Amino acid sequence: MRTRWNLSIILLGLVFTSLSHAKAVDPPCDKYPAAKQPHCVEVWRELNKEDGPLIAQFGLDQQKRREEGKINAQQHLAENMTFIKHSTEKRLERLKERMAKE
Repeated sequence: MRTRWNLSIILLGLVFTSLSHAKAVDPPCDKYPAAKQPHCVEVWRELNKEDGPLIAQFGLDQQKRREEGKINAQQHLAENMTFIKHSTEKRLERLKERMAKE
């Protein structure tokens, strides 16, 4: 009986924790006022969708170069990190521009 009680308490804790996290807004939208955060999240998702094909193509091209022996694992990782950094910076700038228009 005690084990069931402990399990129930743990499950309730997990439910409340997940609910509180569900309402939290992730970066970069957490920097905006609460009233603008839902719109920011929507815009951020749109930007990620827009860039999806470009990101996918980069990955395919890079994998092909890796398979052809043109780059090694270290270069592959370094190029990935650079690409992710630059593409994220560009999306953040576009997010800032779109949010400023509103």
